[in-house]
Amino acid sequence: MTMIRRLKENLFLVSVALVYIIMFIATPVTGMESVKNSGYYIKEMLMIMPVIFILTALLDIWIPKEKIMQYLGKDAKSKGVVLSFVVGTISAGPVYAAFPMCIMLRKKGASIRNIVIILSSWAVIKVPMLINEAKFLGPKFMAIRWILTIISIIIFSWIADKMIIDKDLPGEVLTQAGFHINRDACMGCTLCVKNYSELFEIKNKKAYIKSYKELDMSRLESAIKSCPVKAISYNENKEM
Repeated sequence: MTMIRRLKENLFLVSVALVYIIMFIATPVTGMESVKNSGYYIKEMLMIMPVIFILTALLDIWIPKEKIMQYLGKDAKSKGVVLSFVVGTISAGPVYAAFPMCIMLRKKGASIRNIVIILSSWAVIKVPMLINEAKFLGPKFMAIRWILTIISIIIFSWIADKMIIDKDLPGEVLTQAGFHINRDACMGCTLCVKNYSELFEIKNKKAYIKSYKELDMSRLESAIKSCPVKAISYNENKEM
């Protein structure tokens, strides 16, 4: 039963492994190329994501929630749209690097529309991409494609903002003795465990609180601050 449960919990990874096995059996050359490509992207992620986590944590500390709500919240209107395009366009790195930052911005009050704009801009109209597009396909092609893409992003972000409501977004909160852990936001990065292994543990790639008698508030504060997506909070008044 334990094995079956583990397979269900890691169904995606099991499915990917089966696909690779089938490819190796059917076409070994294609299977080998797929493994090489996967290895390249895994190596890229291992190099980029730690930097992204650090930058996200720093931005979370430096930029107050009021500023995020003012410039990227629902009331920011056209100002928020323009700033979202700027943030997405000047950003560097693959689009998956944008997700930790967007989680942080969303938690601090950024609107769904502006989050969609940032992600879309990051994916398809970054400055380096536009430069290379102009170089290989010509400035006219780049300019027309850029204008049409901007229009499309504005339309789709407006539709997403109308269709998606706050309760549709992940946000399951586990409450335990004063602790609040957003398990959907938790990425299983283990930083909380590294800062306070006697209190935190990772189960099924999510943070959990161990049984404890006393808290080391200094280490607890370090563990909470280390979380790149700010999934952990603590209110000692609620501790029983």
